[in-house]
Amino acid sequence: MPSSPTSAHPLRILMIAPTSFFSDYGGHIRILEETRHLQAIGHQVVIATYYKGDNLPGLDIRRTPPLPWHTDYEVGSSRHKLAFDVYLTYQSLREALRLRPHLIHGHMHEGALIGALVARLLRRPLLFDFQGSLTAEMVDHNFLNPNGRVYPWMYRLERLICQLPQAILTSSSQSALLLQEQFRVPQVRIHPLPDCADTTRFDPQKFSPEMKLALRQRLGIPADRLIVAYLGLLTDYQGIPHLLEAAQALLAAGENAHFLIMGYPNVERYRQMAAHRGLSSHVTFTGKVEYRDAPTYLSLGDIAVAPKMSATEGSGKVLNYMALAQPVVAYETAVHREYLAEWGVYAAVGSVAELTHGIASLLHDAPRRAAMGQALRQRAIEHFSWQQAVARINELYNQLTQPR
Repeated sequence: MPSSPTSAHPLRILMIAPTSFFSDYGGHIRILEETRHLQAIGHQVVIATYYKGDNLPGLDIRRTPPLPWHTDYEVGSSRHKLAFDVYLTYQSLREALRLRPHLIHGHMHEGALIGALVARLLRRPLLFDFQGSLTAEMVDHNFLNPNGRVYPWMYRLERLICQLPQAILTSSSQSALLLQEQFRVPQVRIHPLPDCADTTRFDPQKFSPEMKLALRQRLGIPADRLIVAYLGLLTDYQGIPHLLEAAQALLAAGENAHFLIMGYPNVERYRQMAAHRGLSSHVTFTGKVEYRDAPTYLSLGDIAVAPKMSATEGSGKVLNYMALAQPVVAYETAVHREYLAEWGVYAAVGSVAELTHGIASLLHDAPRRAAMGQALRQRAIEHFSWQQAVARINELYNQLTQPR
């Protein structure tokens, strides 16, 4: 890990993560990298989280007990999550009394709500790490009907949660605007802190042609094909069906591209969808790729894709693409614009035709791919490094914990 400045005032931080930390996707990576870099400058960080998830070396993770009636349940948007959060509230209180933290750092809305209770009891400041709208995410996952009777109540709850913290970190500038305009949060409490990339680990110079060729052969990808790479959750709202439609259109047009789709869940469902479209020989599904192995697998990509359709969530995978100097074809959302600026290839959200055209425009233009990739890596280094981000978090920590 790159060296970081030492904090002048080491603090005890209780992080509350209402998820099965650690899993290899999305907000989990933000929690992981924040924790590692905060520890590197001297802070003590304890993470209270659900009972499932991977334990990582060097991290102090305190887990809830499993639900007695559903020990193998995969956490997601469901009624069971209420029970998980009751358990997490107890665990967070227990760890807070043991640790006596200087500050509570709540991730996601449930983390902020539980954190508000703990912070109030201990008279400590609360920092909310906002990674997207709760109601919008529930709609994206088809768990909440935007026209149903429950939606207004969930929206009111989200607005209430957003009023509780003394400060809010947002994963994009778009999220900061959302908090101000929709949830009436005073601007002074909002601190945009976009997701970042580890530009040392995700460095294209670390992967030799021989290493990449060996991995290609292991995955069964022909050497004469350019690789279009995706790494993330495999869900409809991430645009995986659109990606397969684009692959089918490119194959029908005679393009010799290969789609490397990495991640989980729903692997078998999308594999069958690809087979139904006649894509089995041009699409490889790896399943889950551990975060430690992500740079190696992603390094195979000649073009990276980000067909995510959410208007409020972050899109941290794009920053890893950028760090690896890969040109990116993405749906044109505010978050993608914030990351890629003028160096992205954009398609209107939901337009498979434009997504297909964007990929095709890069397949036969190696100089453009190289120029865009280098520009994006430089942008990642200059604007989206964890060293810069942790310095800002540390400054905010010090502001919040100063005696009033």
